[in-house]
Amino acid sequence: MKSRHTISPKTVEKVAFTGLWVAAVIVIVPVVGIVLYMLVRGFGALSLDMFRVSTDGLLPAIVGSSALVILTAVIAAPLGVAAAVYLNEYAHEGLLVRLIRLAIVNLAGVPSVVYGLFGLALFVMMLQLGRCLLAGACTLALLVLPLVISTSEEALRQVPHRFRQASWGLGATRWQTIRRVVLPNAFPGIITGLILSIGRAAGETAPILFTAAFYSLSHPFPRSLFDEILVLPYQLFVMATEAPGVSAEEKWATAFVLVALVVGLNVAAIVIRARLRRAHRW
Repeated sequence: MKSRHTISPKTVEKVAFTGLWVAAVIVIVPVVGIVLYMLVRGFGALSLDMFRVSTDGLLPAIVGSSALVILTAVIAAPLGVAAAVYLNEYAHEGLLVRLIRLAIVNLAGVPSVVYGLFGLALFVMMLQLGRCLLAGACTLALLVLPLVISTSEEALRQVPHRFRQASWGLGATRWQTIRRVVLPNAFPGIITGLILSIGRAAGETAPILFTAAFYSLSHPFPRSLFDEILVLPYQLFVMATEAPGVSAEEKWATAFVLVALVVGLNVAAIVIRARLRRAHRW
């Protein structure tokens, strides 16, 4: 006789949630361990004296990193959102759209050093911008653009189609519907993707190494888009490879500040998304 015993849906759900929690712990524990290890190794050097204008001070690097990620967001956000709107709202499924999506997926997996070499060839040499803030921001914008497009398109997909139909039924055009209905409701997901992209850009070293970074005290802060800048990843690279007088504690403390900045941006993305979702409940 066949057994009539079957696994209940609740049991399947509990097993699935247990597996998800185990996977989350496997991912989170190493990250927390790395952060704590850096904190312990660099705790002795963590002080306000680190944030000064000197050969090993972090203030110029923090200012440069902030300027870089802000300009990167200003360049990447409109391009990425516009591309996502086209793909999700205007483009008809076909060979061209499939090729565009395939290109976006492939570009997301290209190593950052390749983007750095491309930025060096295009922005620094061909367009003759030189090694500057603008060249670095354009290079990082290309780096994070696939992520911005993917997250923005997914956010647009999450807006119920009935919202569009209701707007069209009231006589609104397609663009009016996108601008007044779709984009406001997709805003939480778009902002989350943008902040995550900025977090990735803030931790990249190779693209900046080729296009914008410098290590000099004569001009510690950028005064225009065409000035070279000092950023935290590059300063950490210099401290670890070209500054033998810097102690190991200072190196670990700088690494901790950089990781804390990236983690802080990711936490900010989670908090902002949660608040915006509560404000745009459907």
